[in-house]
Amino acid sequence: MATPAQYVCLNLDSVRAARAEHAPYNYMIAEDVILPDARDPLRSDFPAITEPGFFPEEDLERTGSFASLLEEMKGPDLSRIVSEKLDIDLVDKPKMITIRKLSAAKDGRIHTDSESKIATLLVYLNDAWNASAEGRLRVLRNGTDFDDMAEEISPVTGSMFAFRRADNSWHGHKPFVGERRVVQMTWLRSQADVERKKSRGSFSHMLKKALHFG
Repeated sequence: MATPAQYVCLNLDSVRAARAEHAPYNYMIAEDVILPDARDPLRSDFPAITEPGFFPEEDLERTGSFASLLEEMKGPDLSRIVSEKLDIDLVDKPKMITIRKLSAAKDGRIHTDSESKIATLLVYLNDAWNASAEGRLRVLRNGTDFDDMAEEISPVTGSMFAFRRADNSWHGHKPFVGERRVVQMTWLRSQADVERKKSRGSFSHMLKKALHFG
């Protein structure tokens, strides 16, 4: 089945071709999920974020191809494919999208995600990445050792990683400081969880700004 004509950013055929794994937890990895003609526009239209951290989409200016990418991600087609890959029904679950452009040294610490999250998907949008381990996402077998990994994902444009949240869904990346563009979509248990996380994210960034300029 070809990617529908209305899709100008996501290559659904590449998402369908993603490799699904079940150990150490349920996850999927895809490549080339961004259509070739969308790469340059997405680079130009990426929000002008000047601080580290993930920002709720509502707190950012979303225009052009970047706005199109977010709408395509939130559509039912992607949720259906990821549901099949992760063996869980996500289609009707509430979603939240957050965006990061800059990474700080404290980011990427090993974690599993909170229990309010059902599954998380990451789409990377970096032109290239160096060969070092810094900033490369790792699927980990435990919560203490970055070197005990099952997979390592380079955050280059078109790479996609999604996983089903579990008590052992350990992941993270070694410290990296600089530009590391990623769009994160999370399926949550309830709309109340979505609103709480959005409020917490917005308040956190407002507080950081106040402290910075105070």
